[in-house]
Amino acid sequence: MITEIEDYFTKGCGRCDKFGTPECVTRGWADGLTALRRICREMGLTETVKWGHPCYMHAGRNIVLIGALRGNFRMSFFKAALMKDPEGILERQGPNTQNPDVIRFDRNERVAELEPVLRAYLAEAMSYAEAGIVPERRTAEFDLPDELAEALDADPELAEGFHALTPGRQRSYVINLNGAKKTETRIARIAKFRPHILAGKGATER
Repeated sequence: MITEIEDYFTKGCGRCDKFGTPECVTRGWADGLTALRRICREMGLTETVKWGHPCYMHAGRNIVLIGALRGNFRMSFFKAALMKDPEGILERQGPNTQNPDVIRFDRNERVAELEPVLRAYLAEAMSYAEAGIVPERRTAEFDLPDELAEALDADPELAEGFHALTPGRQRSYVINLNGAKKTETRIARIAKFRPHILAGKGATER
């Protein structure tokens, strides 16, 4: 995965062998992704690279992540449970997502059309970061597999990331791990899932 921000906007995320080629999914959405980048930077957000994607921060907190898939590109909000979404444009990333947290774009021009709304949503998220406001944490009603509990005890960063997930996303990992009969398989899956958990994603989210 990339570690330099400019690489994302010129070559891609580095997660597959299409990196640096015209076939990389980021190339088809280059204008839209660049427009999202401009807006985030003009809003005063700090630009970083996390999990191979541009991540924008404010007041020490992750605010949004931007990325691209074959059929669309997107802006994903952290702490989405706080967002009011008056325009109704936030969508759930998947069936295990408890709160709508992503804005999808199926045309590069859509960013310009939504720019005033995007700026308002970013300002709202930034205000929560400045005030230190976080969503109310809900207790998950399920037991963790032993291997996951042990991994969380041994890895504070993973534990923080997992407990920050919505109950639905936590449940997606429990379901996936419980589907493996062997301890070795569960341990291997946890290692594979670590970047997803730290990115605030569920087990089935890309």
